[in-house]
Amino acid sequence: MGSFHLGAMTLRSLFKKPETLCYPAQTKTPYAGQKGHIVNDVAGCILCAKCQKTCPCHCITVDKAARTWTIQPYMCVQCGSCVAACPTHCLSMDPSPTSIATQKSEVVCAVPEKDKDADADAEKAAS
Repeated sequence: MGSFHLGAMTLRSLFKKPETLCYPAQTKTPYAGQKGHIVNDVAGCILCAKCQKTCPCHCITVDKAARTWTIQPYMCVQCGSCVAACPTHCLSMDPSPTSIATQKSEVVCAVPEKDKDADADAEKAAS
């Protein structure tokens, strides 16, 4: 009786769409709420390092002297705690998966200097 079920399952699989994909060539569309990788909008980053302190796997490094924000995407567990802790909401979770690589790498974002004159002018204009 076991071989009958196996034969029926094999015959069914011949006539329907395969369950798997050839991954690098084909990818599934990400579903809503899928956790993929962290993206930093460096224009809004103030280098406060709250994301670094909150990260449970210590994959984020903030260097205030060099004005850089670094993440090691292959160490990240996509928990989203850094996104929740960011006071300026410049971190977000992109639903697409981390790209394929042959070696572990890190993403370094250079945070530009804030123009103090433009900020002062904007404050005066708002007043």
